[in-house]
Amino acid sequence: MPVRRALAKFGHDLALARRRRRYSQVSMAQRIGISVATLRRLEKGDGTVAWGTIVRTMHVMGELARIDTLLDTGQDDLGLALLDQQLPQRIRRKKTNPESGGL
Repeated sequence: MPVRRALAKFGHDLALARRRRRYSQVSMAQRIGISVATLRRLEKGDGTVAWGTIVRTMHVMGELARIDTLLDTGQDDLGLALLDQQLPQRIRRKKTNPESGGL
């Protein structure tokens, strides 16, 4: 259900942004390199549209930079917290053997 809602919202927002820029569906589809039917599916929130099509659409709309931040690992609070839990409590120096040439 949340995925369907997100797809529907993306499609609605895309259609609105396209109309605000005064792009017709034909013009927009040509810019993206897809058929008008595929653009209509995208604007209806069809989840079977290829990821590459969505990225090209974001590029045409001038919003490609938003794709870069979708799963920014530096902002992944859960992932960073899980990594922090796996950190060792202490770090011990390795003992060096004089014969091994280590300092």
